[in-house]
Amino acid sequence: MAARPVDEVRNLKLFEYRAKQLMGKYGIPVPRGAVARTPGEILSVDYPVAVKAQVLVGGRGKAGGIKFADNLEDAKSRAGEILAMNIKGERVKSVLLEERLEVARELYLSYVIDRSSRSVLLMASGDGGVEIENVPQERIAMVPVPPFGYSPFISKILKTAFGLNDDQSKQVDALARNLYGMFISEDCELAEINPLVLTAGGQIIAADSKVTINDDALFRHPEFSEDMDDLTPLEQRAKQEDIAFVQLDGNIGVIANGAGLTMATLDILTINGGRAGVFLDLGGTDDPKKVTRALALMKDAGPGVIFLNIFGGITKCDTVAMGVREAVQTIGIDIPIVARIRGVNDDIAREILKEIGIESSTDLIEAARKAVKAAVK
Repeated sequence: MAARPVDEVRNLKLFEYRAKQLMGKYGIPVPRGAVARTPGEILSVDYPVAVKAQVLVGGRGKAGGIKFADNLEDAKSRAGEILAMNIKGERVKSVLLEERLEVARELYLSYVIDRSSRSVLLMASGDGGVEIENVPQERIAMVPVPPFGYSPFISKILKTAFGLNDDQSKQVDALARNLYGMFISEDCELAEINPLVLTAGGQIIAADSKVTINDDALFRHPEFSEDMDDLTPLEQRAKQEDIAFVQLDGNIGVIANGAGLTMATLDILTINGGRAGVFLDLGGTDDPKKVTRALALMKDAGPGVIFLNIFGGITKCDTVAMGVREAVQTIGIDIPIVARIRGVNDDIAREILKEIGIESSTDLIEAARKAVKAAVK
């Protein structure tokens, strides 16, 4: 089962080929390429090419998900090898065949939502082609874009960061301006080009790209509906029911309320030797039926144990307990449930859960350890 990155719960991440199609629409230079889902779909293209796995996880190059081909026969062979791969839990369903570039330099350029500065943040570095986290901070230009948008001073910052000549800087300036226009118009959370390549012929081209779209803005972008194919069937069902639900590769199902508590729950399980297989965020709800639907999803996912971690506030503890009781009594939950309940009406909640045979705790670490122990039985 494909694992989805935890940080993508509220974002739609586009495959590389889709991100480049979007960039091309905004006048951003990208390599010539074609997508194939089977080796038989590969037709004659301009060789040599790079054959690139289309997956939504990082590290595909190190995993062997990028290979090179000098002719059609070679391309079909490399594509077959890649399409048989599973990269970090994600099965490769398609490959991008793309012209090989004569690379002179690799640069880095991105826009990202920076909530600390409440702005779009431009990041640029002359050290491209590696994970930006590995680049020394002093070698990364980080500039909040003004509320009125892209401005000339950004051009000067990019020229300094990249150390390019006037012609190359003009190309970068036009590309960065267009990328910002795409970022705003398409409701992006991230638009990253890494590497941004300077070719031996002096051209600036987006050689690789990552784009994520804010889920809450998808009603404005029906053209991205086909990109929801990366969701598992249960994730698609959860999305239709407005429940944040992500399947991972562990054996503990997590139900919590609020993104912060959900992430903290995953951390405490990991610290104690457990692995989340599914996590579900109830958010702020006071509807027992939503809790019942959440338990139905969790049952169908089939983890070894369900860890219910609720801190009652807007979502009252007794509301959750009533939803759990309804699920146990109407749909039948044959998976062990470990509960940690604390907050508004937690005494009532514990009594409700006790009636259906579920003992609850107020101690998070104690409950997490019980869940990990129950998962390995």
